[in-house]
Amino acid sequence: MSQQAASSGPSVRAGDTLALSIHGPTGVLDLVVPDGATGVDVAREYARAAGLETLPHLWSAVGHALPADRALSSVGVEAGDLVVATTGDGEEARTPAPLVGRGAERVRPGRLSALWFALAGLLGLLAGWWAGQSGPGTTATAVAAVLGATALLGAAPVGQLSGQRAVAAPAFGAGAALAVVFSPGEERLPMVLGTAALAAAVVAAVARSWRDERDEALRVWMVAGSAAFVLAGTAAVLGARPAVVWSLLLLVAMLAARFVPSMAVDVPDQVLLDLDRLAVTAWSARDTRRGRRSSMIVTAEAMAGLVDRGSRLVTAAAAAVAVTAVVAAPMLLATATLELDRIGAWVQVFLTGAALLLAARSYRHRAAQTLLRVAGLACWASLTAVGLALMGDRVLLVGGVLVALAGGGCAVVAVATGRGWRSLWWSRRAEQSEAFAGALALAAVLVATGLFRFLWELTS
Repeated sequence: MSQQAASSGPSVRAGDTLALSIHGPTGVLDLVVPDGATGVDVAREYARAAGLETLPHLWSAVGHALPADRALSSVGVEAGDLVVATTGDGEEARTPAPLVGRGAERVRPGRLSALWFALAGLLGLLAGWWAGQSGPGTTATAVAAVLGATALLGAAPVGQLSGQRAVAAPAFGAGAALAVVFSPGEERLPMVLGTAALAAAVVAAVARSWRDERDEALRVWMVAGSAAFVLAGTAAVLGARPAVVWSLLLLVAMLAARFVPSMAVDVPDQVLLDLDRLAVTAWSARDTRRGRRSSMIVTAEAMAGLVDRGSRLVTAAAAAVAVTAVVAAPMLLATATLELDRIGAWVQVFLTGAALLLAARSYRHRAAQTLLRVAGLACWASLTAVGLALMGDRVLLVGGVLVALAGGGCAVVAVATGRGWRSLWWSRRAEQSEAFAGALALAAVLVATGLFRFLWELTS
């Protein structure tokens, strides 16, 4: 018996040999066996070619066990049929168990540990902010040193929960930077937060360099932190007002909620097919010859890893969007002080919240849905708080905004509660509303940042 590897497909003579495609734990093997080969003969050949230590169980395509002591041709197996090889005993062989390493008895990360590390990172940020409030001195230096050391220890790839701990480590780095560079005043706040974001990106880069596998959450830390620092630094060099930074950050958060999922589900061709060995027939595409380039085609492990990486990327990006919206929305409303700029800021915050809430309904990832809804509701809550503060001066305007918020919120909650987003009609209306809100929010940026006012004053 020999493994078939011809690119033009197997040459089979009736009554002489059988060409079988065997799906097993290591992928797909195409074997050409004698017509009288028994089940144990095929299992032995597959184990030898796949490098298994024990003989697998053989099953037909419909789940019937193939006898080990009888010729496969005598039980209805024909040339070109699919055979499944599994490990395990009895009925458990129908559903192969995942490979378990030597560390299977160790504690596995879960939601509770993720919540714990998230709270720890938040406490680190609050500690850095508190130390920065006290001004330069021994307290700020000591807190910064402790938080910096905690960030480095958290980034180290040691321990049972090192993956989740490394994702929380950048928050401690940001807290250490806040303790050192914090300075009161709304004019300096964008650069202070940009510096803290850069420190978080540096810690994330260090944690990623110490780990063998890639982590999408650390990549989000790096990209988001670097982008925030570049935006704040560019605005500081150009002498732009703080409202410009907050408005642009809110715009980036809204766009990220729309475009990140397309990045997460983008599957490269080389993951699905081995392009170097792909020939005319599917037979040659499933070849598993051993050599320098011997990757399998669409293995279950590869697909599971791909889905897991996409899930982590979407969750981390949604968390970044939520944090950005929670910080940028109230700061934009607080720093847009001129009359025309304030109107633009109100419109942008309202439409951004609507776009984020509508974008959340298209996600099928529950954690990302929750985070985007928190981001959208944070925008509307900030607008409501500002409206209540100005109620005495502009009753009609603020009342209209509050009525629009209440009406839009009730409509969204009612449709979501009734599972209306699953219908084609509501899905189309939501898609159109999201696009409309995003386009108007993009236009409102020109007013909120003062560019429209500047052009108006320049030409008048």
